[in-house]
Amino acid sequence: MNMINYRLFYVALIAVMIFSCTNSTDQQRDSQKKVAVIISTLNNPWFVVLGETAANSAKELGFEATIFDSQNNTSLETDHFENAIASGYDAILFNPTDADGSIANVRMAKNAGVPVFCMDREINATDAATSQILSDSYAGCVAIGKYFVEKLNKKGKYVEILGMVGDNNTWSRSKGFHSVVDHYTDLKMVAQQSADFDRNKAMEVMESILQVHPDINGVFCGNDAMAMGVYQALVSVGKADRVMVFGFDGADDVINSIQQKKMMATGMQFPKLIARTAANYAQEYFNGKRDFAQKVPVTVEMVNRENVNEYVAFGE
Repeated sequence: MNMINYRLFYVALIAVMIFSCTNSTDQQRDSQKKVAVIISTLNNPWFVVLGETAANSAKELGFEATIFDSQNNTSLETDHFENAIASGYDAILFNPTDADGSIANVRMAKNAGVPVFCMDREINATDAATSQILSDSYAGCVAIGKYFVEKLNKKGKYVEILGMVGDNNTWSRSKGFHSVVDHYTDLKMVAQQSADFDRNKAMEVMESILQVHPDINGVFCGNDAMAMGVYQALVSVGKADRVMVFGFDGADDVINSIQQKKMMATGMQFPKLIARTAANYAQEYFNGKRDFAQKVPVTVEMVNRENVNEYVAFGE
């Protein structure tokens, strides 16, 4: 081979190598799975941890991941599902806005061949989501109910602040709590109102309740954001040291408040475990698995003043 032909051969070889590498990169990019993380609201630290952990876990597994915030709006949630399906996402890690209202969105994804893994909040259907990974809210609140009865010495007046009425967690927590407390006739619930899991709304609701019932002894809240709002309301009227507050979630500010003996207890959920499980299930689905359990319970542990030093926020 003369010098000119050798140079032509060398140039052609380099061009083939460049084309091959470029084509391989394009194929790798095209084959990368895309995971949508659709969260009910990012206006709550608990859901921020859930969403970010789900997205980061998906990325660690080699997937592309994007977080969508539904802002507690089922219509916006529908837009996110339509966008995810149209954009070719391969799986959805999902925290629903409404147990009934979100079913249609999950079915939409299923009909499009996109698996949906519900995180923390469930939907009222067992044939739509591929799997639902859920905190055992009922059992967690049974434990809180027992502690509540003990600390109030089985008597007194109390208030219950509910979460969103369309969320099954609201009622699972309430039913777990009442399955214990209702057996004690000297414990009287003087008010039960919803504050939509929102801190500011809980503060406003509690301020109104205190005007009618200033002599309460305890408050059970369906999540920690509401517990903090309730505590603020009690501080504002000088009753924070006389009314016991119980929450649910395991958020940082409530863990700190229990350590400082401001609040009594909370139910420690594990959003990072839930999120990682959902991401791992998506990977298993991509690898061919189809026989997932429809509901996978995740244990909730009660944190109180006696054991709070064994825990940090969100079960980290």
